[in-house]
Amino acid sequence: MSQTNLGTISFDNTENAFAYKSDKSLKQAHFLFSSMSYASLVRWGTKITPWAIKIGLPIQGIIRSTIFKQFVGGETLEETASVAKTLGDYKVQVILDYGVEGGEDGEAGFDHSCEEFIKVINYAATQPNIPFMSIKVTGLARFGLLEKLDQSVHSHAGSLMKRYAKALEGLSAEEQAEWQRVSARLQKICATAAEKNVGVLVDAEETWIQDPVDVLTILMMEQYNKTKAVVYNTYQLYRHDRLKFLEDSHEAAVIRNFILGAKLVRGAYMEKERARAQQLNYASPIQPSKEASDRDYNAGVRFSIENLDRIAVIVASHNEYSNLLTTQLMDEKGIPHNHSHVHFSQLYGMSDNITFNLANAGFSVSKYLPFGPIKDVIPYLMRRAQENSSVAGQTGRELGLIKKELERRKSKKS
Repeated sequence: MSQTNLGTISFDNTENAFAYKSDKSLKQAHFLFSSMSYASLVRWGTKITPWAIKIGLPIQGIIRSTIFKQFVGGETLEETASVAKTLGDYKVQVILDYGVEGGEDGEAGFDHSCEEFIKVINYAATQPNIPFMSIKVTGLARFGLLEKLDQSVHSHAGSLMKRYAKALEGLSAEEQAEWQRVSARLQKICATAAEKNVGVLVDAEETWIQDPVDVLTILMMEQYNKTKAVVYNTYQLYRHDRLKFLEDSHEAAVIRNFILGAKLVRGAYMEKERARAQQLNYASPIQPSKEASDRDYNAGVRFSIENLDRIAVIVASHNEYSNLLTTQLMDEKGIPHNHSHVHFSQLYGMSDNITFNLANAGFSVSKYLPFGPIKDVIPYLMRRAQENSSVAGQTGRELGLIKKELERRKSKKS
């Protein structure tokens, strides 16, 4: 289906897409995406960079002025303010993401992560265009405990909640106390978010720790999403079981009387998931093809838009068709562009043609804005580099749009 068949909004308008960027910033972005189009350079860079940072080589300045500047909001919460303000000037909101991982310091690290997440919520509440923040349960819980719980959940029969209850019984007294502390941390975060009117987006994890994350998130939604969506779960539609899980989650929301917060993504761990499935000889949880992922993603969008009375959806996608489809469905049903249960989001530094054209058409849209010390966000930056060198057509699309805008500006001046 062509773009024109999907409504009047166009993602080819580069004037809207890059209005917030100076000529210098646009040229820097062009250089960066050109570099990332060389797969061997990215492969080499993603191996060397983490090592160089670890042993203290003086490369932070280069990183800060290139890939960090493109994809990250700053090293501190305060540094994100100028980026958020610029985005706000163009009607684009912000999802703040502090990539804390508490694993190395044990319980003290998890408590510290919890406090950092709360700090982000308190800050977001003072800002006019930061409606959401994002958290990872692996920042609050030991990976091994999540893995053990997930494995146990899978060994029982019945509904997810019944299997979870049985899995809890199988933990030792010490592990049960540890899990209680995890729940208490998430409870504290969600209670603060509800009080401050800031949405909490719970990130998806690897399949082998996802079940306890899903259960915790559903329990928090049941408690805090009675009248509005405060807590959102993340559905990775590149998993072949997630469309069904979205439908089951909606059914639970109806029965338990809460609003389902659903952030729809395609997914982030494909190579790791497939490799583990092959290594341990179990069926891969990943869709057999990109077409299957796209089909389920778009079905998830349709299902959410058809059930907006009970679902608050975030279409978190860089896929132009999926975003256009959402806008078309909204227009067909007469749903206002700024409906409180529909939000769009893209990563900061990517797909500006989608974000800013949606904002220009009056849709509620945000940039996912990570921040933190360079050494902490290196894994995130390496993923962005790999993604832009491996996603078919992504770098080419970004480069083509940047070139088009640079040429438009040049011809305007001449």
